Amino acid sequence: MNKILYAFLTVVAAVSFCFGAAAQDKVVSKVLEYGREDNRTMVHADYLSNVIGGRIVGSAALTEAENWVKEQLESWGLEVWVQEVGQVPVGFNRGPWFGRMLSEDGMILHFGTPSYTAPTRGKQKGHVLAEPRSRRELERMKGALKGAWVLLEAESNGMAIDWSDEANARRMEVIAANEEIERKNMEIMRWNWSHRDSTEKPMLPYEKCTAPFYKEMIEAGVLGFIRSARVPLQLMYDRANCFKMSIDSRPSVCDICLDEQQFAIIKAKVSRKEDFLLEFDIRNHFSRGPVKYRNIIGVMKGSKYPKEYVLAGGHLDSYDAGTGAVDDGNGTCVTLEAARLLAASGAKPKRTILFCFWSAEEFGLLGSKYFVESKTVPMDKISNYFNRDGGPLMATGVNVPDAMYDDFVKVCKPLESYNQDIPFTVTKREGPAGPRPSRPGGSDHAYFAMNGVPTISFRETDPRGWNFDYREIWHTESDTFNKLISEYMEHSAVVTAVTLYGLANLDHLLSREGLYSE
Repeated sequence: MNKILYAFLTVVAAVSFCFGAAAQDKVVSKVLEYGREDNRTMVHADYLSNVIGGRIVGSAALTEAENWVKEQLESWGLEVWVQEVGQVPVGFNRGPWFGRMLSEDGMILHFGTPSYTAPTRGKQKGHVLAEPRSRRELERMKGALKGAWVLLEAESNGMAIDWSDEANARRMEVIAANEEIERKNMEIMRWNWSHRDSTEKPMLPYEKCTAPFYKEMIEAGVLGFIRSARVPLQLMYDRANCFKMSIDSRPSVCDICLDEQQFAIIKAKVSRKEDFLLEFDIRNHFSRGPVKYRNIIGVMKGSKYPKEYVLAGGHLDSYDAGTGAVDDGNGTCVTLEAARLLAASGAKPKRTILFCFWSAEEFGLLGSKYFVESKTVPMDKISNYFNRDGGPLMATGVNVPDAMYDDFVKVCKPLESYNQDIPFTVTKREGPAGPRPSRPGGSDHAYFAMNGVPTISFRETDPRGWNFDYREIWHTESDTFNKLISEYMEHSAVVTAVTLYGLANLDHLLSREGLYSE
């Protein structure tokens, strides 16, 4: 009797296994089919970048993007977790901007402003001055500063001019040091004059900082400051002050980053004392806060191991001089489409899959840091987190430690022939493992890696040779929809969906053996 029962149970188990495997194959087949025939990655990208647009933390656009992603996930039948990561005391929304040089050789100006910097008060015209380099120069030109646009010596690094108390204290130190250097240089000049037959003593270099007489020039009534900036213009935000400004203490003077070639032309005209004006119309809008920013997490709950997880994600926030199409609309929309493909294919994974849309990555990985440090899920129960935050390239393979190799080969088998031109490959990592990261950096995988979570990412390549250059879009005005590569992103959404589903259906978590050297 026991032998008959054992045989019966064995047959049942075998049938169940085959049925489960067939169901899994059916889901993967549907994902591949929908990926070819009804791939909506670029539909998501169009809406996110061309309808919603740039999504700086604190903007109405970011709030709209959060709500849109939540609605999409819910419409596909997923549970959604909303995490309030933090808030900024003042909101910021960017409107249009325009500028021109008014002269016989006038030109339209190519410029931008960092987020959380001041607007003009309608169209404002003014003459142009070079900033004072000493207190003596400041006193000589104090009256002329009123109503002027001031050219600064310091080039733009994309960030706003720091007007915090700490920065102003540093300016006072630099001014004091330079006054002493100026005194010593006067002595050197006199010595060189009286010892003309001797080798000249070199002059002492002055200490530098951005706009040493910043406060004094504002008090004198300047219209705004202009810095030279490389093209494409990199335009970020007021890192030092946006988390502590109030609606009453917001900046009042424009912070303009001007095309370096136009800056050089204007600077030369100023040095020649030519008569011309600049006109700017900049519509940067502040709003009363606080304005919250949130992680949106789509949940496809596991049927057998609901407390174990496989994650994929990208960050939803972006800078707002462009439309955030690549950084990181690319990662957002690939992850979003992976969720839709699995939901549409009837996926019922054994392990819970989380589709993560992080907030405030550009402000310091704040969304993913919150998820990790608040222990949203146990770090030792995460099989892998796939982060996508780079160029709109094609996921063409994965490189893994030896202990993960067999699992990835099994999971990614359906992808080998998905694209006959560009087969997906799984390779073993060569060389010794590096240490576990001890400091955050790069992107939203960082805090996971610091806590020992596998953050294996796909190998992303440009097999068609579209010559994408990440430096062109990184935090610049050029981060727009036309920089996306649809074939690559659509393919990557399918790769992400198949891999997530396969890992979620393993009978074990991925091994962490050999992941880090310590």
